Amino acid sequence: MGSTGAKKPHALCIPFPAQGHINPMMHLAKLLHVRGFYITFVNTDFNHERVSRSGGAMELKHLEDFKLESIPDGLPPEHGRTQDVPSLCDATRKYFLSPFRDLVSKLNGSMEVPKLTCIISDGLLNCTQQVADEHGIPRISLWTTSTCSYWGFLQYQELIERGIVPFKDENFLTNGDLDTVVDWIPGMRNIRLRDLPSFIRTTNLNDLMLQYCKVECPAALRASALILNTFEDLDKPILDVMRERFPCPIYTIGPVVSFSRSESSDLLKSVSMSLWKQEDACLEWLNDKEPKSVLYVSFGSVIVLTPYQLNEFAWGLASSQRPFLWVIRKDLVVGKSAMLEKEFVEATKERGLILSWCNQMKVLSHHAISGFLTHNGWNSTLESICNGVPMICWPFFADQQTNCRYVCKEWGIGMEINNDVKREDVEALVRELMEGENGKEMQLRAKKWKESSKSALQIGGSSYDNFERLLKEVLLEKH
Repeated sequence: MGSTGAKKPHALCIPFPAQGHINPMMHLAKLLHVRGFYITFVNTDFNHERVSRSGGAMELKHLEDFKLESIPDGLPPEHGRTQDVPSLCDATRKYFLSPFRDLVSKLNGSMEVPKLTCIISDGLLNCTQQVADEHGIPRISLWTTSTCSYWGFLQYQELIERGIVPFKDENFLTNGDLDTVVDWIPGMRNIRLRDLPSFIRTTNLNDLMLQYCKVECPAALRASALILNTFEDLDKPILDVMRERFPCPIYTIGPVVSFSRSESSDLLKSVSMSLWKQEDACLEWLNDKEPKSVLYVSFGSVIVLTPYQLNEFAWGLASSQRPFLWVIRKDLVVGKSAMLEKEFVEATKERGLILSWCNQMKVLSHHAISGFLTHNGWNSTLESICNGVPMICWPFFADQQTNCRYVCKEWGIGMEINNDVKREDVEALVRELMEGENGKEMQLRAKKWKESSKSALQIGGSSYDNFERLLKEVLLEKH
């Protein structure tokens, strides 16, 4: 290996094994590569295979200093992975430590690559802290859900100590308990229990996800630094409180998706860690549509619907009479392939396009898109914000309820659809978003947030400056 390569700082980047965690980690890896880092990007064997099949990482073969590695996730091949989030979380705790330790030892003992100078791991993969400590390498946590939801997750211990969680009986879902306002969380105004990350919704203290989040979320703060995928203006009240309370330095460098797009080389721009093959034909379809005339619909990479819910959304879209682009993954419907009624397909064939996956950032930045019907995963929410696209929100689980609350009540760029989805509600909200007074106001506010997110990434902007500080103060400190 040449002497220049040997001198490079070397970042090992390892995301939690789900699409919504892989994407921001990849954007961060691209940013570091542009700044001269050797990158080792680690997926699970299962996801590595899927990325290879989708063809998104082919270009990396041309780079000497950006390598992909993989470790086993300990689950059988037929396991549903992200369709069974609790057991995937459990597997990362039980099975990641040993193969990760072996990988770090292999890389550090190799003459072919520079010595590791930092480990950047998902805030949920805290077993990596142990390995970083063993090797005397700084570990940096990348928290990939929203800042508001992270602050919610960090309240789990207190909610348990106050006897609020677990709930006393199963009626809490319908008896109004979830509407209780929690007035003791600093930085969060008028937050209700239903707005906090959804794993508190249990009557069992030993619920796997409740306990997992109670332990793993604060453990991320043991790292040398915490990276948040947001920008200062968006989350200032919560950031102020977190910085006051925790010694771990916090760097907001988001939206990383826009940041990496503006900074990456052309070769890296086209590199995708998509677990599905992306269909780009939809962009040509959009080119023929009027500006701000199309609703984009996607429920992300993990959400599953019942056949009934799929149908209600479908007929709501049909009745709205608006053009739509709808991403329907093969595994979107519980236990079966997602099938739409023939009558719906026939009724909407002139103005609807259905596909299995796409490059969402390209779609949301297209001039034809007027709104986004979303599950409010953080990547989707942030991509909507940085493209100035208002939302119809249908949160499903985890951080999505908190994101929905902030989108609708704090940032004023969304409307929530009832969890028990009805076609007439879908129709009414689509019409309101695309032509109502409320929709027009949201369009204006969305435009302002788009400008705010852009200015954070300019030289002198908060995210740009925070990234420079992160490099100087943490990632390159000893190099």
